[in-house]
Amino acid sequence: MSLRHGLLGLINYKPMTGYELTREFEQSFGFFWHTNFQQIYKELDTMEKKGWLASERIMQMEKPNKRVYSITPNGKAELLDWLSSPENDIKKFMQSKNVFLLRLAFAGETSDEQALDFLHLFRNEYLSNARKFDDVEQLLAEDEARLGPKVIKYWKLVVLHGEIIRKARLDFINKAIEILENEKECEDEES
Repeated sequence: MSLRHGLLGLINYKPMTGYELTREFEQSFGFFWHTNFQQIYKELDTMEKKGWLASERIMQMEKPNKRVYSITPNGKAELLDWLSSPENDIKKFMQSKNVFLLRLAFAGETSDEQALDFLHLFRNEYLSNARKFDDVEQLLAEDEARLGPKVIKYWKLVVLHGEIIRKARLDFINKAIEILENEKECEDEES
């Protein structure tokens, strides 16, 4: 998925400000896609120049003025075109980059204690980020009336994928820690 297409998809549901899009993107996709407001605003400007979005400046008295983005017919066509041609995304999905695994592959160059510290740190960070799934499920329940059951059905599939991957990764990290700790215990007993 490109950031542009994710933003188009969200704006397709309803017009939003850049701030709202940043918040919605983090709440909806934060468990598998990280971005920041600078990237989002840059993409919004680019998409507006391409004619995929239109924006309206809204003057506010007690708050800063805001800019509300809505999808144009060209933007809707781009979104539908992207949805109907997934071939490149499938290849990218199958060849994902994983810095964690790359770092783990070279952990033999460090001490076992350092590798275990790395795995424990990763597990703790992973567990603290797991709450995002609960947030997404809550949002889906709240949005079902507005978006309809067909749209929510596909969002639930994305969440299911995330839950399965999250569980598999956590199982792997726990097993890796167990293996290294057992090996360390055996070494300690021998010495």
